Amino acid sequence: MPGMAGRALSFGAVAEVYERFRPGYPAELFDTVTAYAGRPVRTALEIGAGTGKATRLFARRGVAVTATEPDEAMLAELRRHVPASVRTVRAAFEELRPAVRYGLVYAAAALHWTEPEGRWPRVAALLEAGGVFASFGGPFRLADPAVAQAVRAARAPFLGSDEIPSPDGTPPEHDMQWPGTELQRSEWFTDVRQSVLARRSTMSAADYVSHLSTVSAYLVLPAPEREQVFHRILRVLPDRVDMTADLTVHLARRRAAD
Repeated sequence: MPGMAGRALSFGAVAEVYERFRPGYPAELFDTVTAYAGRPVRTALEIGAGTGKATRLFARRGVAVTATEPDEAMLAELRRHVPASVRTVRAAFEELRPAVRYGLVYAAAALHWTEPEGRWPRVAALLEAGGVFASFGGPFRLADPAVAQAVRAARAPFLGSDEIPSPDGTPPEHDMQWPGTELQRSEWFTDVRQSVLARRSTMSAADYVSHLSTVSAYLVLPAPEREQVFHRILRVLPDRVDMTADLTVHLARRRAAD
């Protein structure tokens, strides 16, 4: 199976499906970020904006957002859905050159696609002193353990797991998860915090499989295998499925220059 680089570049082919079947972000997330900031957030840079699910949350609350995204198809879909005030840039995070600094830099389920080497100095270079970095996301999981087990068994001949492993190997039982673990070790950031925002939803079995069709682990499978695994999963699902999609939010503050 292709590695993380291949998975990172797999989404453009399903940009419209991604927009339709990936969940958006709640107002509570904006409130969490701005409460941490302790002051109005006026400017923001978004890393890996995708189709603009998080872009809309911040832009519609008066933040001047610059949304960056390396995939042309994803960026085109984003432009169809975000306010005209959003500035869009086709670029990977590693290609950005800080011409200005922002009050907030954030990544919505995208930070794990960035290159580890030099990640935190790059983020710091984009932030004002005292500015805020935020990363948020979390797996979209079946709530019923029996249904989840049936799906694991159905996909097992093709795929062991469809989730992204922790980029720094932090075990899931640890109190602080990635990227908070890296932020705590970084010389560039302070006041690292982690919180969880609960999200629940119910959807049809067909919509759940459509959601899976936007997940990188399936996107990089050969097309015949991908169709087989979706057929096998659909066969073991009830008509409707309950989902958990809790958001883990990491926040940190850019240290002031010495």
